[in-house]
Amino acid sequence: MHQDIIPLYAADIQDQLKKQFAYLSGGRGGDGCPVITFPDYPAFSEIPEKEFQNVLTYLTSIPSLRDAGIGFILVIDRRQDKWTSVKASILRITASFPGNLQLVLVLRPTGFFHRALSDIAFKFNKDEFKMKVPIIMLGSVSELQSYIDKTQLTEDLGGTLDYCHNRWLSRRTAIEGFAQKVKQTAQILQSFGTELAETELPNDVQSTSSLLATHTEKKDKMKEDIRLAVEQGDDILGSITKPVTENPEYKLNQDQLDNQTTVERLLAQLHETETAFDEFWIKHQQKLEQCLRLRNFEQNFREVKAALDTVSERLSAFIDVGNSCSHVEHILKDLASYEENSCETVAKARMLASEGDAFIQSNHYAVDSIIPKCSELHQLCDAFTTEIERRRNLLNKSLELHGLLEKSMKWCDEGIYLLASQPVDKCQSQDGAESALQEIEKFLDTGASNKIKELNKIYREYAHILNEDLKEHVQKVFQKQESMEEMFQKRQVSLKKLAAKQTRPVQPVAPRPEAFVKSPCTSPGLQRDYVSNSESSALRRVNYRRGKSEMTELHQSRGGSTMDDEENLAVLRQHVMNELIETERAYVEELLCVLEGYAAEMDNPLMAHLISPELQNKKDILFGNMEEIYHFHNRIFLRELENYVEYPELVGRCFLDQMEDFQIYEKYCQNKPRSESLWRQFSDSVFFQECQRKLDHKLSLDSYLLKPVQRITKYQLLLKEMLKYSKNCEGAEDLQEALTSILGILKAVNDSMHQIAITGYDGNLNELGKLLMQGSFNVWTDHKKGHSKVKDLARFKPMQRHLFLHEKAVLFCKKREENGEGYEKAPSYSYKHSLNMAAVGITENVKGDAKKFEIWYNAREEVYIIQAPTPEVKATWVNEIRKVLTSQLQACREASQHRTLEQTQSLPLPASSCTSPSRNHIRNTKKMEERKTDLASLESFGTTVAPKYPEKGKGWAKTSHSLDASEENDGWSSAEDPLNSSDAEEEGGGGGGEMKLTPGKYTVVTDYEKGVSEEFTVKSGDLVQLICEGEDGLWYVKNLSTGREGWIPANNLLTLIGSSKSAQSLSSSESGTASSTLSTSSSCSDSCNASSTSFSDIKG
Repeated sequence: MHQDIIPLYAADIQDQLKKQFAYLSGGRGGDGCPVITFPDYPAFSEIPEKEFQNVLTYLTSIPSLRDAGIGFILVIDRRQDKWTSVKASILRITASFPGNLQLVLVLRPTGFFHRALSDIAFKFNKDEFKMKVPIIMLGSVSELQSYIDKTQLTEDLGGTLDYCHNRWLSRRTAIEGFAQKVKQTAQILQSFGTELAETELPNDVQSTSSLLATHTEKKDKMKEDIRLAVEQGDDILGSITKPVTENPEYKLNQDQLDNQTTVERLLAQLHETETAFDEFWIKHQQKLEQCLRLRNFEQNFREVKAALDTVSERLSAFIDVGNSCSHVEHILKDLASYEENSCETVAKARMLASEGDAFIQSNHYAVDSIIPKCSELHQLCDAFTTEIERRRNLLNKSLELHGLLEKSMKWCDEGIYLLASQPVDKCQSQDGAESALQEIEKFLDTGASNKIKELNKIYREYAHILNEDLKEHVQKVFQKQESMEEMFQKRQVSLKKLAAKQTRPVQPVAPRPEAFVKSPCTSPGLQRDYVSNSESSALRRVNYRRGKSEMTELHQSRGGSTMDDEENLAVLRQHVMNELIETERAYVEELLCVLEGYAAEMDNPLMAHLISPELQNKKDILFGNMEEIYHFHNRIFLRELENYVEYPELVGRCFLDQMEDFQIYEKYCQNKPRSESLWRQFSDSVFFQECQRKLDHKLSLDSYLLKPVQRITKYQLLLKEMLKYSKNCEGAEDLQEALTSILGILKAVNDSMHQIAITGYDGNLNELGKLLMQGSFNVWTDHKKGHSKVKDLARFKPMQRHLFLHEKAVLFCKKREENGEGYEKAPSYSYKHSLNMAAVGITENVKGDAKKFEIWYNAREEVYIIQAPTPEVKATWVNEIRKVLTSQLQACREASQHRTLEQTQSLPLPASSCTSPSRNHIRNTKKMEERKTDLASLESFGTTVAPKYPEKGKGWAKTSHSLDASEENDGWSSAEDPLNSSDAEEEGGGGGGEMKLTPGKYTVVTDYEKGVSEEFTVKSGDLVQLICEGEDGLWYVKNLSTGREGWIPANNLLTLIGSSKSAQSLSSSESGTASSTLSTSSSCSDSCNASSTSFSDIKG
């Protein structure tokens, strides 16, 4: 059975070889046979068989196959041994020798006895030594040298061969270790090459880069192992050839030569393996690098394509062709800026496409994947360039059209100015009329280059940019042009008549034409009476028309050029409207510019590296609700404004319709301090500088963040201008109401800015109701409770307090010093205390100071004397507090009346001969309805004065005409509301007759626009005269300020003049000593809880 022969290595049997019972000296026989020497070894017989076999097997494996095939010469040195041992050794060696034997030479024992014995024994026992090779017994070393040359024998055998067993063993171990190292290196390189070849290429840059780094690291380690192996081989080879190097005459024995050949062969094999691996690695590395470049290309392709898609998508947003030249120029500028900003992206895309083309030219392994991507990049870049050029051409065409439209509108405006600037009185003369005609004709000659000639031609030429809005705008401009030309034609006709030579009638009865012209009372009818009956009817018609035209011109001249004034006002209104719309468009564009150029860029991944971590996720703080404001103006308000471009006097209705939406500015302004603070922290950020550079803005972002605040304040100025030029127009009332509403919004915004600065209030400010007023005052306290010294000190030293008037409470705060910059300069307010409005009363006048009034609490347990900065501020606050208390009083009265009605229905009624329960119920119900009607009428007028109901025992009397009396009893007297008057509580009620109005002059304290006659209105401050009382409680009133007259209900009249400071007013009594007060304090709450209180005694 065949068994695999496991090769032996010197390192494996090193201990056995060290015993040196046999060695291969390197000597050779005459025919090159290797010589194995068995030196004298006393313990030869004790060597284990396994060790013996291993050593012989190893020694026979060292020579080359050719030399081993010739056969080995065994030299057995037994000169110091006994014959019996020699015999045993020979038999053991010859029996166990694994190789071919050429000759066995035995040095027999040198002793006489043993030598003779060996000769005799060898002869007699020759048959026992029968072998295939001869065994020669030698008696001396000289005999041995006759078989083997002296140079091939070691020194112990009388030769000259240099042999050291330890050196031989060390060298054999090194050579064999080097051989194994070379073999292992070759195997490792082959395994590594297989691994590289079988590795799948990753699909992303990171993995590919990591794989390339890993493989490169492994390759470097392999190269280092090869370098160490080569170094090891060179060292071994150097040790073999060292004797020759030191002594050129030294001759290496065959064994040394074989070792040299073996090491050289191993080094050559190692170099071949290294070379093959290097070639393979170059290819593999190239493929990995190509893969890495491909993955980078693919990743860059995805990024660039996404960027191109983004710029293309944003480019598609440039669909607006503009609504004016400035708008189109702004869009063109934005487009140019956008194109400049997009150039970097397009350049990256083209560079990437060129990189891909280079890959294709260099025969990249993934050409099939690269070609479509390069084609797509070229296509996207070309498409973007083509589209942006197309957009630019469209906008240039739009700019051209808007230029024509604006030139036509400017021409029309100049024409209207010309008509308005021609004084009618100078046109009455022939020369003046001819001069005016020449001006008109000269102006009309300029229309050839300024006006739109053919509307259909415009439609055809600009069909590709005409959307519905632009088409409508073109139509409006054309209509305006036609209307203006029609105005010019009418003026020309009129002027031609005035410029024509006027001939006198021949009839002696006819009046002089000059008298006719100059007569302001002439009418067409009268003019026909002056013409003689002998004239033909045609002449009468001509004279009639001429007289009518001239009469119109004269009427205009004599009436202060009414037509001229109206035309001038119309022009001024149009200019205000144009400014409103143009500034609105610019405002919308600026908002869009900020939102796209700054806000959107904060979410742009390409700009993320410029944003500091502290600024991230702060977009809502920085910009507030600017996006909401932009959408409102862009989608709603601007479009609505453009609908009123031809009717500027009606634009107030546009503001009123959108007034609720303007509340969004309150939120923006409240956030402005936080935005301002954030901006100051990061104003030097590279991100904002880069955005400003891209937008080509001269001003920084904070200037644009201020635009909404500036815009909301601009509206009231434009409305005031429009109202000034529209007082006699149809929309004047809407303009006034819109102005009031905008001012109210500004006030609410301002108040809310102060309200958010309140600190220290534990509750929720929103639960206090709407903030009505706020302001700073001097405050003295005068409480019933407390130490007298504290009270006296409080009287003389005022406190500086900032008051916040809500619907349900009034807050007293202390104003803190203003610190910081910008919006942080706004003060803060430390909360001190508050008063519930349900228990508050007021005294409108404090003796000795027209700027003071009192707020008292819980039946004057706490009294606060308030000093306003001006009497006007005091009046405003008193009126506003009066409104709050009136509304609370009204609610209490309605609740009391409702409870009284329920009790009336539930209680038994006394019998009466003249009334029945049903009739009594009807009367009570009617009484309640009348009260509700009075209250409803008061509420509809929006007055600041509550209706005045006399208490039982109280009456109304006409006051003195003295101005001092009216000032002494200003506002609400105790008789107006005895339930809530501080004076009524202290002095008690007084007698008096029933309240009456008497003819006389009064000053109106609130506006009134809902009279019986729609033309009759009165305003606050007007002086009116009560003439007479009519039926159904109506008074005939004349407005002395306007000269108009009309009927007003008595109860409304009481409201209008109830707190008049004019020549006449109403008072509770002639004494007039008490200061007027109003409250809904404890008496109001009590009246809501019991029907037996004073509210049940109120007469409607």
